[in-house]
Amino acid sequence: MKFSQGIFTPKNPQKYIGKGSIRYRSGWELTFMRFCDNHPGVIQWASENVRIPYRNPFTGKDTFYVPDFFVVYQNANGRKAELVEIKPKAQAVMELARSQQEKAAVALNMCKWAAAQAWCKRMGATFRLLTEEDIFNNVNPTRKRRR
Repeated sequence: MKFSQGIFTPKNPQKYIGKGSIRYRSGWELTFMRFCDNHPGVIQWASENVRIPYRNPFTGKDTFYVPDFFVVYQNANGRKAELVEIKPKAQAVMELARSQQEKAAVALNMCKWAAAQAWCKRMGATFRLLTEEDIFNNVNPTRKRRR
């Protein structure tokens, strides 16, 4: 993945419910922002606007996880709210982690995602992890893929 970052300017700013500048930290995030901005099924979206408390398993300290996106969309089953995290598959699947450092990163991510899933359950939302496969091989990233 070629690393890119910058400020995103939406074509449909009425859909964006976050605060401040919309900052992308990768080309994958930029692709997802464009999707949210342009897809008619996406009603509202925000970038890095939710803070979820969790305990870091390595330090034992309480801290916060900030998922990449909050998205509200309409599909055939009604209105849905999701937290979306975008990560390279190598940082999301333990079997793909080669070094101890990569394995630790995946373990930390899984701890964050468990906290996000619990938060979503309390809020009536869902949590979705998207990898490069989801972003570039799916026509519609809001379509649910089973893992």
